[in-house]
Amino acid sequence: MNQPLYATQMQPINPTVVQYTTVEIGREKPRDYILYSLISFIYLGNPCCLGLAAMFYSIRARDRKVAGDIEGTKANGTTALHFNIAATVLFCLLVLVFIITMSVFLHNVFHYRYFRRL
Repeated sequence: MNQPLYATQMQPINPTVVQYTTVEIGREKPRDYILYSLISFIYLGNPCCLGLAAMFYSIRARDRKVAGDIEGTKANGTTALHFNIAATVLFCLLVLVFIITMSVFLHNVFHYRYFRRL
């Protein structure tokens, strides 16, 4: 008479509540690029005020993130990223032009001094 109950015997035959679990894979949080904007604003010399614009859009993206607006965060974060990339590229080009200009200038100065002695 005392038979052991198995797991299949303890569950109801017709469950009335069905629970579904949804797992979202690949959904990442939108970024605001605040650190990259701060670096391009302060350390890259802020060419053409691109670092300031990037900082402005990064702060707007962070505000949208706090408010829970995912689409606004994505839009402002992407704009901030584009301004940061433009500031970085422009800074690199300016450094390259400066190096080329200084090397040509120093070459001409030493070349002039060498031939003037002769």
